[in-house]
Amino acid sequence: MSSPREIGAEAVTAKGWLGARKWLLLRRMSQLGILGLFLLGPLAGVWVVKGNLSYSLTLDTLPLTDPYVLLQSLLTGHMPEKLALIGVAIVIVFYALVGGRTYCSWVCPVNMVTDLASWLRRVLGIKGGARFSRSSRYWILGMTLVLATVTGTIAWEMLNPVSMLHRGLIFGMGSAWALILAVFLFDLFVSPEGWCGHLCPVGASYSLIGKVSLLRVSATQRAACNDCMDCYMVCPEAQIIKPALKGAAKGASPVILSANCTNCGRCIDVCSKDVFEYGLRFGHKAEKDPVLKPPLQVANKSIV
Repeated sequence: MSSPREIGAEAVTAKGWLGARKWLLLRRMSQLGILGLFLLGPLAGVWVVKGNLSYSLTLDTLPLTDPYVLLQSLLTGHMPEKLALIGVAIVIVFYALVGGRTYCSWVCPVNMVTDLASWLRRVLGIKGGARFSRSSRYWILGMTLVLATVTGTIAWEMLNPVSMLHRGLIFGMGSAWALILAVFLFDLFVSPEGWCGHLCPVGASYSLIGKVSLLRVSATQRAACNDCMDCYMVCPEAQIIKPALKGAAKGASPVILSANCTNCGRCIDVCSKDVFEYGLRFGHKAEKDPVLKPPLQVANKSIV
């Protein structure tokens, strides 16, 4: 029996090692660079950015406030200061333009933990696992808001893996290691893309902000698709690809319009045919394809 084909191998052959990992490397530079700016103050006394991902002040001038945290604060009955309100307005406008869940793949440090778990699942050949509805994250989001209202505290932030990891890396992990390890093991052994793809309320909140975002991934060259399935295998939200990639015969736009797209660029990296690219949500005409390809199967699930 031949060994299974490595995901992205065709892209490496066509574009080279760097070309097939361009957006992955840029994402890691972004995540580590943002973290590095926060660490400069505590470690080197150079306070470029003060605070954390919940609220920060850059160069003592630019405030940035997490909308989810601010909403929880409002529900506790606390009125945020003016700078916090300005900061949340800046964040909402920015992510409304570039895509709300861009935060998940380009900023959030937990993404590096869950990406590692996803990669190890593929390397170790771990199949199956528990399946959660992707709407679960919105239910959890709602419950955390109810919790803030009932308790009068931002109680979720005491357990939020995103906040705990970021604070821990800056001020010391303490017991936060246990929670981050639990997220890693959950994604590795229990549920593929379980935390970020199905349960995280932070990602849910940013997906609501990015519903009408301008920046999108588009399958502009979908006629060149060779059905290698690599894009489906690496996408943390694989269900969002089908309408753009396989909807030509139905007149569907090649633009991935789902608010749950993280704009991570993984599909662009692993595609040897350069089917995908970044662009704007407007200006793409839906081409007609007289031939509708038969359904494909991934992990025993029909995707077409």
